[in-house]
Amino acid sequence: MSFRAIVTQLKTLDSPFARNVGWLGGSGAVIRVSRLITTIILARFLSPHDYGLAAVVLTTNEFIRVFARNGIGIRLIQVEEKQLENLAQSAYWLNWAIFIGLFAIQCLTAFPIAWFYRDNNLIVPICGMAFNLLLLPLGMVQAALIQREGRFKAIALTDMLQVCTDNILSAVFAIAGLGMWALVLPKMLVAPIWVYGILKNHSWRPKGQFTTARWGELMRFGRSVLGAELLNTLRANLDYLIVGRFLSIEALGLYYFAFNAGFGVSFGIISSIKSALLPHLCDARSNLVQFRWRYQSSLKTIALVIIPLVLLQSFLAPFYVPLIFGQKWMVAVPILILICLSAIPRPFADSASQLLLAVDKPEIDLVWNLLFTGLFAIGLFIGVHWQSVGVAMAVLLTHCLFLPLFAVWATRYVFKRQKLDQKC
Repeated sequence: MSFRAIVTQLKTLDSPFARNVGWLGGSGAVIRVSRLITTIILARFLSPHDYGLAAVVLTTNEFIRVFARNGIGIRLIQVEEKQLENLAQSAYWLNWAIFIGLFAIQCLTAFPIAWFYRDNNLIVPICGMAFNLLLLPLGMVQAALIQREGRFKAIALTDMLQVCTDNILSAVFAIAGLGMWALVLPKMLVAPIWVYGILKNHSWRPKGQFTTARWGELMRFGRSVLGAELLNTLRANLDYLIVGRFLSIEALGLYYFAFNAGFGVSFGIISSIKSALLPHLCDARSNLVQFRWRYQSSLKTIALVIIPLVLLQSFLAPFYVPLIFGQKWMVAVPILILICLSAIPRPFADSASQLLLAVDKPEIDLVWNLLFTGLFAIGLFIGVHWQSVGVAMAVLLTHCLFLPLFAVWATRYVFKRQKLDQKC
């Protein structure tokens, strides 16, 4: 495709979606630059063992935080306007009940995790990270309402401020010689920034007393969404668990570095696309032509952004890794390239999942995630026999083989069903 054709294609893309992705992607770019600088500093001052310990702490926290993506926010985005206020009140109190429970679970989980990895130094940081969970309910409803209104600029700027502050503190703490804590402590300190930013950008506040009304409705809708998110998080961290347990903490540190240095750039853009796509599609559900056009335009945006970026980064990896991060990380380059290439099919499958959510079919997405997680786990357990490179190869092959099949099937299913519904 010529440069002129690419420019023409970009001009025809749907502007609201492109604008929202632009805000999220722009803030993500700033975040990635700050993270790149931080990663360079961390690579100079931290050992693979430090990286490995931090990976265990952050992975444990991520497994618990997945319950923040429990479908309650998606329900608030989807629900009709006349039901929104009552549902928001119920969602606020339900979130408090959920996150108080999660706080207790994470603290208790610290002890078996330390036993599993044979290192009691993991207990204190895992428990410390749990305190962040008690702040999230303050802004969860408002964050969903901001997305419902399509004001992704507010979300983008809040995320940028929080994560950039996190990255700066990590660099400072690494230079100060804090080791593993250079990655963990900043995340504990910057959590209030997100709460402040979200509350400042939306006027909604809870009214009245504690209520359990409509909790059942929220949990029934959210269970399939939460199930899919749990499986997504399991897949996102299963390779860490396997490398850390069956190889070594040092091998995990090397793998964790390669994953973040390779996939980190693409992950920010993929997350931006996923966040912006659902409200973009929901707004056009009643018009099949507009609904299809928005989805297809979104896929074009994804292809034009992700594919060239990933290929360029993969090609340049052998040159920039030793130059920027240091010669000691050169051994991670093959892992980095394989993980980086696995980013290409991910946003297309994520878009298909958002398409299913937009037409109220979260249970189908859950079934798919169950199937793919099983296939992914089998691939990882086979790949670990060839050390970290084998695990990375398993990540690439499973994503390239199965995600495109799901994306094609889900797209055909939704639009065939929508067409039949309109005829009826």
